[in-house]
Amino acid sequence: MKHTQKTSPEEGLVPGRKPVHEYVKQHPERIEQVFVQKDKSTKELAPLLYQCRQRSVRYVLVPRNKLDALYPGNHQGVIARVFMSGFMDVKEFLQSVGDAPLRMAVALDQVQDPHNVGALARTLYAMGGAGILVTKHNSAALGAGAVKSSAGTLLDLPVGRCVNLSQTLETAKEMGLFVYGLARGEGALDLFDADPAFPAVFVLGNEEKGLRPGVAKACDAIYEIPFARKADSLNVAQTGALVVGRMHAITRTSKG
Repeated sequence: MKHTQKTSPEEGLVPGRKPVHEYVKQHPERIEQVFVQKDKSTKELAPLLYQCRQRSVRYVLVPRNKLDALYPGNHQGVIARVFMSGFMDVKEFLQSVGDAPLRMAVALDQVQDPHNVGALARTLYAMGGAGILVTKHNSAALGAGAVKSSAGTLLDLPVGRCVNLSQTLETAKEMGLFVYGLARGEGALDLFDADPAFPAVFVLGNEEKGLRPGVAKACDAIYEIPFARKADSLNVAQTGALVVGRMHAITRTSKG
């Protein structure tokens, strides 16, 4: 049964009980989160919530004003936030890293800004990277803002999604990938002296908090970007561009 969307795919929102219900049944891999009005009848929404649980789709109960802010039309108390190209299975994503022109993926540890994610995706896509790995919870929405910032490349770049990033990084190492993180501090190595092994996953941290301790512990090595002048930290997109550029330069040198 096909459903009729009430909003364009690029907006990343699907409002209405029936459209969302059908989306959950047919395309759970595309759904980031379902927002449900918390004072709606439990009986009325029971089939939808059951489908969400059955297909491991995250849903959250929110006040009506949050739904109105997301979609000012008739949302019927339900809105799904979707990523139109869909998320890859994590193990398939990790297995694909070694096949990319640039054999590295970037993992984002609860990065919140969709514009940073989009800009980073554009760089990674252009340089041949394998894709982006995000967390299921506390990550930026990959809707219109992220897609626009990526100049559309986010819809062509593989995106994996995991529940527990630390555990996923350990799985990556078991599968033969090397895991590196970026953080400033004691013990961090100079990125521009880096000699990493490939295939690799490079982890970038949250805009304010950086890498969580458990995530940093899962890394084989931690690198930092040396500043020539005193400055605040770079944003995630700028940091990621430097990392991807450095990794690309290393692979070109090794081929030469």
